[in-house]
Amino acid sequence: MNWAAVSTVTVLLFLFGMSLQTSWQVEKLLYQFGSQMEVAVYLDSGISAVNLEPLVKHIPEVVGTQVITKEEAWTKLVKELGISDIEGANQQLAENPLVDEIKVKARNSEVVPNLATKLAKLPGVSTVQYVDEVLKRIAQLHQGLNWITVTITIILTLTAIAVTSITIRLIVMARRQEIEIMQLVGATTAWIYLPFILQGIAFGVFGGAIAWSLITVIQQFISNLLSNQPEFIQFISHGLQLTPVQILLLPLILVSFGAAVGLIGSLFAVRRFARG
Repeated sequence: MNWAAVSTVTVLLFLFGMSLQTSWQVEKLLYQFGSQMEVAVYLDSGISAVNLEPLVKHIPEVVGTQVITKEEAWTKLVKELGISDIEGANQQLAENPLVDEIKVKARNSEVVPNLATKLAKLPGVSTVQYVDEVLKRIAQLHQGLNWITVTITIILTLTAIAVTSITIRLIVMARRQEIEIMQLVGATTAWIYLPFILQGIAFGVFGGAIAWSLITVIQQFISNLLSNQPEFIQFISHGLQLTPVQILLLPLILVSFGAAVGLIGSLFAVRRFARG
């Protein structure tokens, strides 16, 4: 019965740990993709991007900038249009119709709307453009994943408590005669049922430790599998790596959560017998 309880809690904590780790990984991956999106800042005619770039860099949400002068933009546009006589095109239009542009990289996708507002207020800025629809989809996906994680956590918590409670109850019933003898010799209720409570906590701790070990092995296997893949897959693989804080936090959460589940389940199990 002991191993049955440990294995059951292990499976439940493994699923919980995988869902939690996946949520962290997807969140980091979304932020990584979001940070690759650029905000295009178009300046007023006659305003130099080189002079405005230092102001843009001082905004906290900015992690990088790239200046594209109107001459560079015009040369690129003419080449894309397939015009071989660039000088002739310049003479025909009399002057370069384009303006300087600054491409701005944000810290993550969530700060882009606020960053765009700040950029639009800078002197000499004509227009600020970014892919608003993509940001909304990213935010909706992130919110949906959080709700899924919370739902899975609640279901697994109730299931783990029920399994632990039933197991401890069966153990108590199997040792009913020993408990009656202890009651006859004057042992207190707390002294009698404390070992069962500690046993429930031990189920959770061992289950959390084993679940964390399995998750670590799977994570290492996936990392090794993706290490020899193309550059884009490696980019995704880098986004799936947990931060040092999360690496330390995951086993603590699993063990603590397992211990709490074991404690609650064992308390439910012994409460009925203690009252009796």
